[in-house]
Parts: sequence; C-alpha cells; structure tokens
Amino acid sequence: MCAGDEPAAIVELVDFARLCGCKVVAAGKGKNNPLDRHATPALLGKRAIEMGLNPKMLTEFVDGTKTMVEMCCAANSTGLDIDVRDMHGPRANVEDLARVFSTGEGGMLEKEGVVDFVIGDLAPGVFVVIKPGGNIADQTLKYLRIGEGPNYALVRPYHLTNLEVPLTVARACLHGRAVMSPGRVPGTEVITRAKKDLKTGDYIDGFGGECVYGGIERYKVAEEEGLLPMGLCEGARVEEDIPMDGVIKRNQVVPKDTMLLQFRKIQEAVCV
Repeated sequence: MCAGDEPAAIVELVDFARLCGCKVVAAGKGKNNPLDRHATPALLGKRAIEMGLNPKMLTEFVDGTKTMVEMCCAANSTGLDIDVRDMHGPRANVEDLARVFSTGEGGMLEKEGVVDFVIGDLAPGVFVVIKPGGNIADQTLKYLRIGEGPNYALVRPYHLTNLEVPLTVARACLHGRAVMSPGRVPGTEVITRAKKDLKTGDYIDGFGGECVYGGIERYKVAEEEGLLPMGLCEGARVEEDIPMDGVIKRNQVVPKDTMLLQFRKIQEAVCV
C-alpha cells in the first residue's frame, strides 16, 4: 500500500489520534461512488469510457469491492476490527460522523475500535472518530470547535493518489519504513459474495466482473466458516448452485491453481 490512497491516509489519522492520547472509536473513508452491489461492466461501460477508466475497475469501485479491500488493509494495519460483516456504510455527512459512529444515543455501533465507510459529502476523504483521553483534551477539542463531544471526528478531506506515492518510496528508501504493514495474523478478511445466481459449472470472472463482489469479515470467522477469500475467486469453478448475494464457501468452488493460491497456503500455515 502507498500514501495517496485511503488506507494509508486512514492509518496516518489513526496513528496521529493515538499519539495524542485519544481512543479510536471508528476510522474509515468516504465512498466516492453510489453503492450498487450488482453493478457490472456491461452496465457501467459507457460511464467508464467517459471517465477514462477500465469498466472492470469502475465496477469494482461501484459494487463496493474496492472499499472492502481498502478497509481490510486499514484494519489489519491498525489492529482495528469491524462492527458487523460488510460494515454499516451509512449515508451521512461530515457533521454527522461523530454521532453516527458511536455506541451512544443516535449511534449505530455495537462496539468501539472499528473500521467502516460512509456515503456522503466526505468523499474522497477519510476520517477518524475519537474519544479524548481526559478532561483537558475534551475541553481543548471543544474550545477548538472540533465538536461538542463526547466523540469527535477528525477529517482529512482528500487523498492525492499518485501525487503522494513518491512519499512512500522515499520513506522506504531513506528510512526503511513502510507506510502500512499488517500484524502477524490478519484481523479481517475480504470474502466473496455472489453478484447473481451462480450455477454448477460456472467460472467466476473475478474482481469488477459479472459474478461476484467483495465483503469483509473477521479473519477467524472467515476461517471457521470456510469462506472463500476474494483474492482466490478469479477462475474458480462453481461446484454447486449459489444464490445471488450468498456468501461463497471454499467447498462450493474449485479455485484455479495459481501462485497466489500457493502463497495463500503458506500464509495459512504461518497465521496460526
């Protein structure tokens, strides 16, 4: 991962908040495109060409797969969790973040310390909702008009994509530091859901295609339930009928034998 995209920007905000002695209640991104889980390259082809994008790339943005991958990376790099499978993804604006992403009155969270995303005026920015580490910090945040408490939202309203990538290269070469790095055992996993009814004998076309979209689940839950990692879906053969929006399990497909599959087996042997 590189500076310039949402996961790295989220990690920067989380690190900053923690260094300031604050507890992270939630961290996430504003989604740039309206969410349509069943979007396909055929439906988005004209729009993609007008935007100068590959239709499969735009489809991956719209169907939420890109968001799931990004928030999985952010969670695994910060130790944050998810509140529910596939996150909440509410419609909310910047002034609503501290209230919506809370466990208190008007909030939607069951617990604190999670990643999520929001559809509203924040895009293409990122946010962290914090709880100050004491009365002085609370008073300071009120004085600086960050909010009214008890939670406060810190927002970075932009990420500069390729313009920031050289910062990652410089940090790696000059200081030997990564912008992001996961823990030894992942906390979350990108899982695979059926975009349409899949029939026995079908082959899955992968990210941004006609067949599947990504979700997010806790790594241990995904392992216990035998859920198919999204990264292994491309080229997999469907072994039994799977309904639209169904979560795909490993025993329902035969994955294509790729180098990525071999790497995954190594990862699973280590992450125990």
